[in-house]
Amino acid sequence: MKKLLDFLRPLITHNHRSPYWVLAIGVVSAVIAGYYAVQLKVDTDIANLLPKSNEHVLALERLQNTVGGETDMQVAIQSSSFEDNKRFAEDLIQQSLKLYDERTDNFFFERAEFKKETETLKNNALYFATGRELQDIRQYLKDEIQTAKEDANPFLIDFEEEEPDTSDDSEQLSAFEESYESLIPSEYPVSEDSTVMVVKFYPTGSKSDLTYLRDMFAEYDSLLAEMNPQSYNAEMEVYFGGRLKRHLTEINSIMGDVFSSFASGISSVIILVMLYFFFKKYFRYRKGSSDDQNHGFWQHLIRLPVPVLVIGIPLLISLCWTFGITYFVLGMLNTMTSVLFVILFGMGIDYGIHFYARYIEMRSGGMEIIDALEATYDKTGSAIFVSALTTAFSLFVLVLAKFRGFSEFGFIAGTGIMLALFCMLFVLPSLLVIFERFGWILLNKDAHENSGSRLLNRFPISRTIVVLGLVVSAVVVWNSNHLRFQYDFGDLEPEFPEYVQFREVQSKVYSGDKRNPAYILADNETEVIKILDKLREQMRTDTTSPTILDVEALQERFPPTDSAATEKLRRIAEIRQLLNDPFIKDQDDPQLDKLRRAAQTKEPLQVEDIPEYLKSQFVNKEGEIGNFVIAYPSVGLADGRQSIAFKNDVGKITLDNGKEFYAASTSIIAAEMLELMRSESPWMVGATFTMVFLLMFFSFRSFRWTIIGMLPLVVGLLWLFGIMMLTGMMFNFYNLVVLPAILGIGEDNGVHLAHRYRDEGRNSMWEVLSSTGQHVTIGSLTTMLGFSGLLFTTHPGLQSLGTMAVIGIGMTWLTAVTFLPALIQWLEDKNWIRF
Repeated sequence: MKKLLDFLRPLITHNHRSPYWVLAIGVVSAVIAGYYAVQLKVDTDIANLLPKSNEHVLALERLQNTVGGETDMQVAIQSSSFEDNKRFAEDLIQQSLKLYDERTDNFFFERAEFKKETETLKNNALYFATGRELQDIRQYLKDEIQTAKEDANPFLIDFEEEEPDTSDDSEQLSAFEESYESLIPSEYPVSEDSTVMVVKFYPTGSKSDLTYLRDMFAEYDSLLAEMNPQSYNAEMEVYFGGRLKRHLTEINSIMGDVFSSFASGISSVIILVMLYFFFKKYFRYRKGSSDDQNHGFWQHLIRLPVPVLVIGIPLLISLCWTFGITYFVLGMLNTMTSVLFVILFGMGIDYGIHFYARYIEMRSGGMEIIDALEATYDKTGSAIFVSALTTAFSLFVLVLAKFRGFSEFGFIAGTGIMLALFCMLFVLPSLLVIFERFGWILLNKDAHENSGSRLLNRFPISRTIVVLGLVVSAVVVWNSNHLRFQYDFGDLEPEFPEYVQFREVQSKVYSGDKRNPAYILADNETEVIKILDKLREQMRTDTTSPTILDVEALQERFPPTDSAATEKLRRIAEIRQLLNDPFIKDQDDPQLDKLRRAAQTKEPLQVEDIPEYLKSQFVNKEGEIGNFVIAYPSVGLADGRQSIAFKNDVGKITLDNGKEFYAASTSIIAAEMLELMRSESPWMVGATFTMVFLLMFFSFRSFRWTIIGMLPLVVGLLWLFGIMMLTGMMFNFYNLVVLPAILGIGEDNGVHLAHRYRDEGRNSMWEVLSSTGQHVTIGSLTTMLGFSGLLFTTHPGLQSLGTMAVIGIGMTWLTAVTFLPALIQWLEDKNWIRF
């Protein structure tokens, strides 16, 4: 470590000789990098948090490439009059399809879905029935004929007094009735009381084009205002958007959170740094030599921003470099990394505080500028270097994770720490020289103090603090089984009142059990049938925790080949013949009437004959019947445990020939992400611990001092877990990413205090705390303030990340300024300290 610092030492001299050149190169390069940094976008697609080679991610990409994945915009119209709703919807469709986007030179919408053509399906419903449903219908009709024959026999005497059991008959038709209702909905998408109507529009643009979405929704707001729904019906209310608008709202919300956390966090850090250094320098100035006190209070006050500029400019340069590199390496930010700017601001400023504070002490001691710079670099630079390397490498460990929420967070944060270290050591000195030359840093030589006059020469009640800290830690370890993981995805997503209101209205039209399906893409029709058989076999055998509600494929309903079509027509003809049986032919029965109409098919239907609303679920981009199976969950997938169970049931299907197929859906992706993150988290935390230990050992070159430096970090982390258990906080896939960062950041405090103590020698702990302890406190507070901006975001996941970071860093700071000094004092009293 010392050799590397000695190798870079000439850069300090260069800062003193050519400060303007150093600053100019840094600023110009930061402007160039910043140009690219501001072009970074936030990607909220959770599929992109998994490795690109993940089988479920590949399956989802293949499904989107084969079938497509267009997202509709929905409009919900509500009033007491069905006719008024219908009239408004028809006018709205006409006007909406005329909306034009000048930027893309295209219409905003390519088509609308409203009135459904159901006549074809009603006349040919049996053509879309499965083989089992046709068999059940055939048996039902035979039973009806037999019953009619018995009723028509005047000599038949029924000796049974009980009512006949008709449950078998109803069960035989139940499957077809359910299929009939799902295949043939109402002509218009309306609620049961006909007061709500929904229209779907399909945009021409991509949901990733945020400018397009903003323009589209702005135009739609104007259109609705112009059409004045109340002119159709005084009670009419119109809601629009759906998932597409929620997507845009979520992006805007995250970006708003980023800027608000940036504003609150950074402004708090700036105010803290200004006030701390103002009072530190002013009181030090007043305590100094009375002969050199040539400046009054107001001259100090107007120099209040100087520390912020000296520390802040190098920090902003490093941040521009960091996110410029991110643009070229990653190209995008994700939800977890979107807030790293303010976090790195709070973390990176720590190194500048230590360097600047120690430089002020050196200059107040009477050193010249170059001597003070070199002395600060030699003494504090070593501790800064070790702490920054430890933090950076503990974050870089995350790069090894397959979960990209971890790996990208680790890459950006680790790079940011290293660049902040470089700027604080080799750019900040140039600003010190410039401000010194212009007389903007007011200093006064320290008056001579008798070291023996200190009120405290040792850290008090050290044994009690150490024992108490270890006992509390032991209690936490004993009760560690009470730590919980948050599985409910819904609790980690922000709630948008407008979307909630829209869902309440829209759900009156679109409701049912078949939601959040998973898709399994096959290569041909034969494989589709085999996959269906495998899934149904699993549904029959899995009685402990069944998660599959139903599975379906159009190949099972719409004959894919001429021979299959001929066979189905033959079976429909048999049913038609049974319906013409003299005993039931003239019966006035709603079910029989429905079957008579449904059995009219005598010629094979073509794909073009299938109504668009039904065909769109099952065909690929080429308009052909897609070879995929749809599996519907029987459980709510907002609970991560149930989502994982559903993934385990349908995620991987292996046929008898050994061929494997993987399911695709956002819920499957979320479950896979959750499992991956949970499996990698212990390894990442363990690897971070190992990296921190090795780097501290490399710095101290003493196993004993490495343990001394690590123990407060472990105790602080256990205290964090204790607070989590007391308050009911849970781990989740947002706040887990910050655990390695807490380890790296928390280690900084111990490194700085231990290094300063080793420099000062025995009986110096109280003096170390009065100097370096202040710097450690301010550094921790600035880092906590950087994270605290997340506490005021609207995103629960980001809030939990900020909460854990603030508490974790607070606990590691507390143990650094209490437990570590007490431990060293106790060991010193027992003469167990070695230098």
